[in-house]
Amino acid sequence: MEIKAIKFYKDGFMTQGFAFGGEEGKEKFDNNIKYRAGLTNYLIDTGKEIILVDTGMDVGTPEGQYNPNLAIYNGTKIADYIDVFKSLGYKPEQVTKILLTHKHPDHSGALKSFPNAKIYCSEEESETPVLKNIANIIPVQYKDGAYYNFKKCEKIEDGIYLIKAQGHTMGNSIVIVEKNGLYYMIHGDITYTDEALYENKLSVVYEDINLARETLDNVREFIRNHPTVYLSTHTPLGYENLENNRVMDLDNPPKVIPPKDIFDKA
Repeated sequence: MEIKAIKFYKDGFMTQGFAFGGEEGKEKFDNNIKYRAGLTNYLIDTGKEIILVDTGMDVGTPEGQYNPNLAIYNGTKIADYIDVFKSLGYKPEQVTKILLTHKHPDHSGALKSFPNAKIYCSEEESETPVLKNIANIIPVQYKDGAYYNFKKCEKIEDGIYLIKAQGHTMGNSIVIVEKNGLYYMIHGDITYTDEALYENKLSVVYEDINLARETLDNVREFIRNHPTVYLSTHTPLGYENLENNRVMDLDNPPKVIPPKDIFDKA
């Protein structure tokens, strides 16, 4: 089984207030502090199936305009999601399953590009207007009970689990892939940057703050008890963690690399 990163935006940033301010308020943080941002989704090649976790933005989605005063800037487009997917050597018709963490367009935009894929998402997400009329959606009931300290999960394949993780949206899920004794957590937007995971902070984007807190607590508890590689969407730390099989140590965060350092070297 192999996990691959689909990187389609780079060299963005987010402010500390955006990444950390969900509970205390973004004004409590220093918005001169910025963290690296981008957009990355993930692909699981089991050897028998090609499974996507989220599907980026739709083809032709315009790149956001740079403004240093933005709370979050995804960066410059490397290519459309579907083009990056193809550049990894795959064809859309090969994809058999899509595991959707949540409904937002940077995670669900290219769903219609994969005609043979069954789309697994929570029942709550499947009933939202953005997903309601998409074919091949399978509303997940999380029928397989608890997954360690998470209360509800659905086993998708051996070693691949879709886990209920409400808060960011009411139907939010995370995906955990078990491989070679490690747990690869593809989490959507539980945090927007890994610095928030280490600092135990919620972003300002959520539908239910209490459920978002419960989910982050569960994620951190899981990471403390299992060797976990944390695969984020909105920070290059996600694919860097994957490339280095970096296990998260909540007591020893890596050195923060500010966006300015990246831009100065470009």
